[in-house]
Amino acid sequence: MFLALVVTPELREFLARARGGAVRLIKVCIQDEQLVLGAFRKPEQSWDRDYDQCLLPLLDEQEPCYILYRLDSQNALGYEWIFISWSPDQSPVKQKMLYAATRATVKKEFGGGHVKYEMFGTAEEDICLLGYQRHVSSCSGPAPLTLAEQELQRIKITEGRVKQVTTEISVESKHQTLQGLAFPLQESARRALQQLANKRINYIQLRLDVEKETIELVHTNPTEIRELPLRVPKDAPRYHLFLYKHSHEGDYLESVVFIYSMPGYSCSIKERMLYSSCKSRLLEELEKEYRLEVAKKLEIDDGDELTEEFLYDEVHPKQHAHKQAFAKPRGPAGKRGHKRLIKGPGDTV
Repeated sequence: MFLALVVTPELREFLARARGGAVRLIKVCIQDEQLVLGAFRKPEQSWDRDYDQCLLPLLDEQEPCYILYRLDSQNALGYEWIFISWSPDQSPVKQKMLYAATRATVKKEFGGGHVKYEMFGTAEEDICLLGYQRHVSSCSGPAPLTLAEQELQRIKITEGRVKQVTTEISVESKHQTLQGLAFPLQESARRALQQLANKRINYIQLRLDVEKETIELVHTNPTEIRELPLRVPKDAPRYHLFLYKHSHEGDYLESVVFIYSMPGYSCSIKERMLYSSCKSRLLEELEKEYRLEVAKKLEIDDGDELTEEFLYDEVHPKQHAHKQAFAKPRGPAGKRGHKRLIKGPGDTV
């Protein structure tokens, strides 16, 4: 919506001539509800050298105006222009509203096809040469990201750091490629893993330090099976290693169980991605560097799942009995017996 003020014949004629390139700058003002020519400047040097010295002296701190500034570049219609709306903070509110409502009229009168960039300013730094260059840079850059897009961008950056490790596994040069983030273990975490490998402790809890990009030790408190659910935080992801001591089919066993706990969607997408990506490389290091044979790898979202029955069934899955193939039933007795011998006429009894 715009206000259609009268354009004076002198201004209309001047705008038509100016589009040919003889003018560098045109100042348009509102006087007595008419759009009038306020001032103009002719080109002296290149557009960027003329810019500040032509434009800044014409700005009034108390009064809005429109500025049309000619660039040296051209399009199919002729020279390209910058259309500037100047509305200083100290100008009266009524004038600000009037100039805002008339802006579309001025652009239409001059010819929108000639306008390459539009700018709005309340202070000189907004529309000086540096301000114009910042405006052009922002126009050519990508649109501002939403919060969700910013989070997704951070995840993609994280994914970009995923390393591929190729390991030779046989004399025939077969290769296995492993993917995952390789956050280093802090020294205290390394010592705890060595103690677990020597069975001097029975529980380790690890967390990711996202800022430092390391894996650090939370604690190694002695833990019984009934206490295991209490070790799982309800508001933060963790890695757990538990030495599960139990009997199975008459044998006493000490099985290492790796537990990755992620409490639902209360954690950020970034945390979920990092913990998921670091898991495989951590497990690889546990088995290779510390000779820890992980009997079972679990992923849970609530510590209440970790009952004694649940652990036992996970470490020792129940073997389903093999179903016997369907056997064709034998026919009734007497109908399929031994073959009868039929004696011929010349046979003797």
